[in-house]
Amino acid sequence: MIRYIKRYASLVVFAHTIFALPFALIGFALAYVAVQPQSGWLLLFQVLGCMVTARNSAMSFNRYVDRFIDAQNERTKNRELPSGVLSPWSVIIFFAVNVLLFLLCAWSINRLCLYLAFPALIVLCGYSYTKRFTWLSHFVLGLSLSIAPAGAYMATTGMFSLSVLWLSLMVILWVGGFDILYSLPDEVHDRSHKLYSIPQRFGRKKALIISGGIHALVVPVLFLFGLSAPVGWGYVLAALIFMGLLIYQHTLIGVDDISKLNRAFFTVNGLASILFAVLTVADLLFVFSF
Repeated sequence: MIRYIKRYASLVVFAHTIFALPFALIGFALAYVAVQPQSGWLLLFQVLGCMVTARNSAMSFNRYVDRFIDAQNERTKNRELPSGVLSPWSVIIFFAVNVLLFLLCAWSINRLCLYLAFPALIVLCGYSYTKRFTWLSHFVLGLSLSIAPAGAYMATTGMFSLSVLWLSLMVILWVGGFDILYSLPDEVHDRSHKLYSIPQRFGRKKALIISGGIHALVVPVLFLFGLSAPVGWGYVLAALIFMGLLIYQHTLIGVDDISKLNRAFFTVNGLASILFAVLTVADLLFVFSF
């Protein structure tokens, strides 16, 4: 049983939950400060249930539809489906179960969440096809992850707010920027197999410049979020650390050397999201308590 759990956890790259989960918690904290729901802990678990099952649905669907592409790529040929560790049917069943659980979690919160769950699934699963026709796929991935804070906020409050809009936009830019970096090793493969990405379209040098420019746009969005949300100096520290780690990430990768890509992609971005969330949530709750 443990062996199969590990296989499915690897299939959906469960460790990469650190890119979405921290921002879902920020969205929930924003909502908690705004409406102070009586069933706070229960609602938090329902929101986390939605996030995990939605992500499992998206990742398993992506691995299924990309299984033939992954088999042709040296970097991805050892993934669970190309290597035969998991069968296509087992992944389809895993996907269907997680979709059902996602819809049940959304329904358990309120009817609005259930209604919004369907367009959310379209975005999450539709991302898997975007690399086949547009190099803007990096930002569709960012949009997919931005659903986490927006969904957490709307599940709790039943409405939208300017602060969560800025937070979601920040996620889109942050994820879009680092996904450009992540796709650098696939430049030649994407070009030869008619797959679309910014490195494939513009080359490595311009891709690095574009990624840096996208991440530079995160700075004013962080400022606008700080203006619209009930935060204090703790958030200022969180934003400064986040910006510093974004800059550091770009120092690790050069036109002629992408050997530190995994460190830049996973370690630095994971640390950035966790520290940003911990400090921002703590600041929101501290400001709220006074």
